[in-house]
Amino acid sequence: MASTASDSSRLLKGFPPVSAKDARVLILGSMPGAASLQAHQYYAHPHNRFWPIMGELVGAMPALPYEERLLRLRQSGIALWDVFDRCERDGSLDSAIRDDTAQANDFVAFFGAHRGIRTVLFNGAKAESGFRRLAGVQPDVLGLQCVRLPSTSPANASIAPGVKLAAWREALEAAGILE
Repeated sequence: MASTASDSSRLLKGFPPVSAKDARVLILGSMPGAASLQAHQYYAHPHNRFWPIMGELVGAMPALPYEERLLRLRQSGIALWDVFDRCERDGSLDSAIRDDTAQANDFVAFFGAHRGIRTVLFNGAKAESGFRRLAGVQPDVLGLQCVRLPSTSPANASIAPGVKLAAWREALEAAGILE
């Protein structure tokens, strides 16, 4: 990660997607936070609710080794990625992402290689707005159902964990991931 701005912002680089060829759902965050970038793991902040929610819903329990959690997602038909490949941001908050520096991941290639994906779940508002602005794909043309869910970020503390879990459960049920 190179320093690229005089205001001490840094050009951050995201992670590759976690996916299997037969994925049916894509979960999109915005950009990994500082704890995730440091750990080289999606949703590594200990107070982020993503892994507890995925543990409850598909068995990707936070106590499992990271690679095992990713395997559980793939086995469940879930792909995981972020909207932004690169961006400048001070700290970890989505609101600190500098939109003028944000570069989207290659969604044209991703959806071309994952034709079974029919549902995109946005982990928060920034993921949704960034995707709609920069992804270069038209969800309607691809037959994608797009759903914004409450962010699992600890910064989104105004929504109770049980409410977040219920929203994620409903979305994964609607997508045919949960029985």
